[in-house]
Amino acid sequence: MNEQALKTTPLFDRHVAANAAFTDFGGWNMPVRYTSDLAEHAAVRNTAGLFDISHMAEFFISGIDSRAFLDYALVGVASEIGTLRAKYSLIVEASGGIIDDLIVYRLEQDSFLIIANAGNRAAVLSALAERAANFEVTLEDASDRLALLAIQGPRAVGILAMLTDAPLGDLKYYSIFESMVLSHHAYLARTGYTGEDGFEILVANEHAVEIWDALLKAGEPLGLISAGYASRDTLRLEAGMPLYGSELSRETSPYSAGLGRVVRLEHDFVGVESLTSYAATEPKRKLVGLSGEGRRAARAHYELFASETSQDSIGEITTGALSPTLGYPIAMAYVDSSAAELGTQIWADVRGSRQLMHVVSLPFYKRAK
Repeated sequence: MNEQALKTTPLFDRHVAANAAFTDFGGWNMPVRYTSDLAEHAAVRNTAGLFDISHMAEFFISGIDSRAFLDYALVGVASEIGTLRAKYSLIVEASGGIIDDLIVYRLEQDSFLIIANAGNRAAVLSALAERAANFEVTLEDASDRLALLAIQGPRAVGILAMLTDAPLGDLKYYSIFESMVLSHHAYLARTGYTGEDGFEILVANEHAVEIWDALLKAGEPLGLISAGYASRDTLRLEAGMPLYGSELSRETSPYSAGLGRVVRLEHDFVGVESLTSYAATEPKRKLVGLSGEGRRAARAHYELFASETSQDSIGEITTGALSPTLGYPIAMAYVDSSAAELGTQIWADVRGSRQLMHVVSLPFYKRAK
């Protein structure tokens, strides 16, 4: 896809003015970095970083059947989500393959918000619309009129508090609150994709620039900087969070991806028969965490082997990097189930030479609370 065909967010001019480098992310021209990947990663871990995630898709669901509809459409039980709370969930095909991973927010008794991945917007909308046929619900795709900003890091909540009267300190992780930021209506969700505390701020497109500028101004003395998608990727890797297109796809089931915990087989939903069958059998391959030594990272698509000399691949890296926080190589990978036990030695083919790694539990990094 050429650059002219890529979509841009309401903050694109701000990114250009900040001399950001750009990348194609789900069909959007998004900032990959502003200064340094390591500096932006460190800011989120130690102070705060501000991300433009306005490419994400937002769907509002309302109506008397909204609870029953979402219970049928998704693998979880949305009707059990408390008002102003959220849950991570999946929408799957009838075959059990993952269409997308998403977050479901309950705004009112019969009103919900779903935030899905940008590249899967059309697929998720199509699946939801098809599954809504027998339910009295209203499904609104609000993606084109809303911008989404993410402020993440130890100082994120304090910085956002300078711009709103919302009781941020009282809001639990995976909750949402409708309030004002500056003088503009916003949804404030205490969620994120970095492993740090913070908020995702959903506002109308026309207010995004004003709020972006105000956050950067308020947070500059506290170390807040703009952060791009390169640091977002290493942050989410350290936090053990899967990325659609890397760890998740229509060819993977929730059970091979380690997401069986979000599937509720006791209720009727699209894909329940297939996932019941998956749950009863050992997956051929499982998603695992890998840690290594030294400074050479095992990157995406590098093959994995059971020994230093074996020629038979037992898996493949999905995401890998030299961890900026931990200082050693880490990766997520799909490996044969027989090699998925914690502590198992696995050899990664790193540009023609074998590098020893070990299966470890996810996440690699947990913030201090």
